[in-house]
Amino acid sequence: MGLKTLAGAALIAALGAGAGAGPLRIATYSPDLSRDGPGLLLRDLTRTGKQADRQIAAAVQVIAETRPDILLLTDLDWDYDGRALEALVARLAEAGLDYPHRFAARPNSGMASGLDLNGDGRLNTADDAQGFGEFPGQGGIAILSRHPIGPVTDYSAYLWRDLPGNLMPDLPEDVAAIRRLSSAAHWDATVTVAGRPLHLLAMAATPPVFDGPEDLNGRRNHDELAFWLDRLPDAPFVLAGILNVDPADGDGRPQALARIMDHVTDPLPRSAGGAAARGGVNASHRGDPALDTGDWSDDRPPGNLRADYVLPRKGLKILGSGVFWPAEGPLAEAALTASAHRLVWVDLDWP
Repeated sequence: MGLKTLAGAALIAALGAGAGAGPLRIATYSPDLSRDGPGLLLRDLTRTGKQADRQIAAAVQVIAETRPDILLLTDLDWDYDGRALEALVARLAEAGLDYPHRFAARPNSGMASGLDLNGDGRLNTADDAQGFGEFPGQGGIAILSRHPIGPVTDYSAYLWRDLPGNLMPDLPEDVAAIRRLSSAAHWDATVTVAGRPLHLLAMAATPPVFDGPEDLNGRRNHDELAFWLDRLPDAPFVLAGILNVDPADGDGRPQALARIMDHVTDPLPRSAGGAAARGGVNASHRGDPALDTGDWSDDRPPGNLRADYVLPRKGLKILGSGVFWPAEGPLAEAALTASAHRLVWVDLDWP
């Protein structure tokens, strides 16, 4: 239910011949390219000279340093004409990166539901959207690729109540009848590399916080990941995106992540910057700080956490992995300026 397959004209770039065979670098990155209103991201992406946006320049620098072949971007504002995405692609081209193939579709974030989803007696607030958002498309996701994309199966309209064994709390019937599972999107995007298809399972789960004792966001976060358990392709795949659950620390429910790990190889990507960030609340964490991908305040919970993942199917040969988080120097400053999240990459031996 709520399944849509997008191909052909739905792809923002036409299919063409892919680049050469492996190693194949796949990355996920949340570059904080979301703004407070529609059109503001496009404005900031096209500013030049003294008006140029420093944060955007830093995000472009991070991507240029890591040079992914396939890049899933999260927390990126979507617009109907794809102008912001095209402006970002142009900025990356100026930095020497060519992504002739890209895909984006309207996310659930900011999509009006017409109901009072959070029960506060008001309509049309950010919490009343299918996924938190002040306007349609705020905080969406997109795929950039050196290789042809398509088809893409979009599961974003799938209803939360239709997930077997779901943890959805008791909701009013009218809310349960329309409440989608995806806070942003769930896509199964086929990327053809050297003549062979690779499924990119793309998502951006809600943070398991910012709710009440009913733990709606914590339950939804768990179920957004559990969704894939019955939909893992019988073919090579990589699950990527913000999962927003740390296996050892934070407020999430890690049970679905543990079950996913039975089907994938966790390359345990590491960084020197994460390993060095041991102060404040991080000192009480149980997990390895080198694996963290989210750099939040050291003064209060949750501190730094592992939130972003690239997880290849078991059997795929992994050549390397990492989290772009230098401990010091200009590139460390660029990572800090760009986003609280760090880019995560995995190299596959492909084909």
